Amino acid sequence: MKASSKKMVRFFLGFLGTCMICVLAVLCFFTLWNKNNSPETQKAPSSPDQADLSLPLEENQDQATLPKEEEKEATNTPSVSNKPEKETDEEVQTDPAEQASPEGSSAQNTTAKQPDEQTPSKETPEAFLASMSLEEKVAQLFFITPEALTGFQTVTATGETTKAALDRYPVGGLVYFAQNLVSPAQTKEMLSTVQEYMNDKQGFPIFLGVDEEGGRVLRIGSQKAFSVERVEAMGELAKQGDRQVIREAGNTIGAYLSDLGFNVDFAPDADVITNSENQVIGTRSFGTDPQTVADMAWAFCEGLHENQILASYKHFPGHGGTTEDSHSGYAFSYKTLEELREMELVPFQSGCEKGVDFIMVAHISLPNVTGSELPASLSNVLITDLLREEMGYQGIIITDALGMGAIAKHYSSAESALLALEAGCDMLLMPGDFSEAYSAVIQAVKEGRLTEERIEESVRRILLAKLR
Repeated sequence: MKASSKKMVRFFLGFLGTCMICVLAVLCFFTLWNKNNSPETQKAPSSPDQADLSLPLEENQDQATLPKEEEKEATNTPSVSNKPEKETDEEVQTDPAEQASPEGSSAQNTTAKQPDEQTPSKETPEAFLASMSLEEKVAQLFFITPEALTGFQTVTATGETTKAALDRYPVGGLVYFAQNLVSPAQTKEMLSTVQEYMNDKQGFPIFLGVDEEGGRVLRIGSQKAFSVERVEAMGELAKQGDRQVIREAGNTIGAYLSDLGFNVDFAPDADVITNSENQVIGTRSFGTDPQTVADMAWAFCEGLHENQILASYKHFPGHGGTTEDSHSGYAFSYKTLEELREMELVPFQSGCEKGVDFIMVAHISLPNVTGSELPASLSNVLITDLLREEMGYQGIIITDALGMGAIAKHYSSAESALLALEAGCDMLLMPGDFSEAYSAVIQAVKEGRLTEERIEESVRRILLAKLR
């Protein structure tokens, strides 16, 4: 009996063990089956091109297009010298299903970001602004000589020193003079190298400017080495009374500027001569009749525009009534605002309506308009209230050279730069001390005297012109 009981117990325990093994086997089978068919354990990608496609589409896009500059900002180490590299087709990966069907084939595609609604286009001012540091934005406000940029006495080539300086100060524009321009081949090489470098670095061009009006203001046309037609002074050509003659003059100048690599001409002179004793302008002006000056100035712009050269009306609000020269000190106009509207402002109002690319503001003082001797280039009354708001100008407002006597004898480079920006200027031409002016603007933003939004207003206008 005892032996029989022991056998039954062993049999029963063996049976239970077998059952438990079977149950465990079944459970393991279902567990493995569920795991292999779960979306969380898809097969590993078979090639590097597919490596990110296991992420939801939104994550994939964000990681693929994240600018390197944003990564630096996240670690509190902003850099002026390192711009995000331009994206390529390989860097921005997309779902193969999207390529096969415009509508997509999965639920993930229906919830992906819409670029038009969520993120700006790569080629818009807003997109560039979003990736720029404060230092880069402030640098865009400056239009300086290559000597001011590099510290060299004379610059005739774009070498490693220029590139290193542009890494530190990616300025909005460089202006060249006769000393920089030796021959056609040298000028083309110098300008093409700097333009290519800046396009690769930041994704948009740098302004490369020159004063080429005709007559006595010719940085290139006055040099035999360039073998270009020497265009007469606008005042002389305008005596023919034919706007087509002026347009052809603008076309001639624009053609050789474009061929050399320039994209900005600080011309035409839109001053109306209202004082026969005026010598600083003279035949640079189209004449004494405001409507004639307006028509001729725009004809010259048309000639430049035919060659993709941006134009600049100067010297707002009108330098044709002064006797003094603002290059050496204060120059005054005692006109009232009503008198200006009838004469000096007519060509500038026309330029505002037609959309001239730049308007250069003079350093002349108009005490009967502003109530002080503050130069126009530093006057909120003349720049913001009159030019921007009343006259409706939407383009780039640039100062005349800030190193001229009317400014340099009375203001530091730092203070003149800040006053010009506070008055409403977008670009600062040739401050006496570029480094001092640049540092002052950066500091003014950090201390709250200027806002970054104010800086962005001007940079936005600059980028619009560059991307046009």
